[in-house]
Amino acid sequence: MVAEADAARAREVWARLDSVTDPELDEPVTELGFVTDVEVAGDGGVHIRFRLPTYWCAANFAFLMADDMRRAALSLPWVTAATVELGDHMYAEAINHGMARGLAFRDAFGDEADDDLEEIRRTFTLKAFQRRQEALLRHLLEEGRQDPAALRALDAGGLRGLQAAAPGRRLIDRYLALRDTLFGAGGPAFVDTAGAAVTAEAWPGHLAGLRRVWINTEFNGALCRGLLAARFGEEAPEPDGEPTLADFIRRARRESCLPHPASERGENAQDHVA
Repeated sequence: MVAEADAARAREVWARLDSVTDPELDEPVTELGFVTDVEVAGDGGVHIRFRLPTYWCAANFAFLMADDMRRAALSLPWVTAATVELGDHMYAEAINHGMARGLAFRDAFGDEADDDLEEIRRTFTLKAFQRRQEALLRHLLEEGRQDPAALRALDAGGLRGLQAAAPGRRLIDRYLALRDTLFGAGGPAFVDTAGAAVTAEAWPGHLAGLRRVWINTEFNGALCRGLLAARFGEEAPEPDGEPTLADFIRRARRESCLPHPASERGENAQDHVA
């Protein structure tokens, strides 16, 4: 019975960790394969182990993820203490020391810390907002359900009440969750990073900016999954629509008109047909 109770509690922790994202990629650390183990003690203690794609991944991002994992575990009412352990990383000792003692980034790294983690968190939260908006707008436009003028006129309540199949519903809910956190529940559905409505004149440039964020984020995500799989000799996880780095590159070129190397023009001509 004790083992069953511990297993059930471990599943609760895993569920909370689903809400923790890589700040640069806006993808759950669980889906990325970063979390390797969750241990639950009888007294309510939790120990989480995680890894990163390379030995040199940025210390500030690693610390942010570790701190978010610890907070996610502590949000469960029965958890009495939570420790997070990063393995095989150049800053693992400092990060694990900080997590064990509940230190802030600057306290854990001392004079080496020259970043404001909250500023970094805000910067990448806004990038996540842009990425989610781009994914939702692309879906709505490809579905042919909304034209640009209608999208600009749509308010947050109208978007929330929009009828959509499961994929679209997920995109709407995920976008609105972050939009509402950043700018409140009212106002235009699609706004810029300052929370302002996008005018018709600014719309093309707005979409281009969203596309640049998408290209950067998706490329980094594909690269991270590939590096993690190569480092630990595993199969790379395949997120919806982006199973491989090569698939991402082909899609990015089609959608952003990136130039194609001469070596690919003949071999992969079928990939570039409009």
